[in-house]
Amino acid sequence: MAVPEIIPVAHEPDYRTSTIGRFSGGQFLASVTYAFPDGFAMGDGWEEQKRLFVVLHTFDHDGRHQKSDIWCAGTWAEQMKRPYDERSVVARADARLADVLAGLAEREYGDIAIRPFRITVDGVVFGLITECHTEDGSGEHDWAELYPDRLGFSAPWNGEYDT
Repeated sequence: MAVPEIIPVAHEPDYRTSTIGRFSGGQFLASVTYAFPDGFAMGDGWEEQKRLFVVLHTFDHDGRHQKSDIWCAGTWAEQMKRPYDERSVVARADARLADVLAGLAEREYGDIAIRPFRITVDGVVFGLITECHTEDGSGEHDWAELYPDRLGFSAPWNGEYDT
């Protein structure tokens, strides 16, 4: 089944889509996620390339991407130096996520429905990108993947995702 023009994303409290919903300006999708630059090949020094991002994508009421606030909290290497410190990479990311969410007027968590989009920041691909998952890669797009979070959406297009 082809990818619909607008893709539902279900809100799941205390899980991967716990910070999505609606606000006075439209819809939002927020997350904290580790990512490597596009095309990265694992090898020595990977700890410096694995970066933790705080992501806030906003959309109009019809699901069109409006803007993204993407901030790098630091690297895996930095996190490993002080994993439990109040100034750790993860602690900084959690604080930033709370701040960006607090800035959304009339914020309510819940299901959203958004259109595919793609942006690249610091060499990392972000977005809801449609793909074709047939064996030979030909045919119509039948899948939508949220990058870099790696959440996959497909028929019956009810907002549930695969990881």
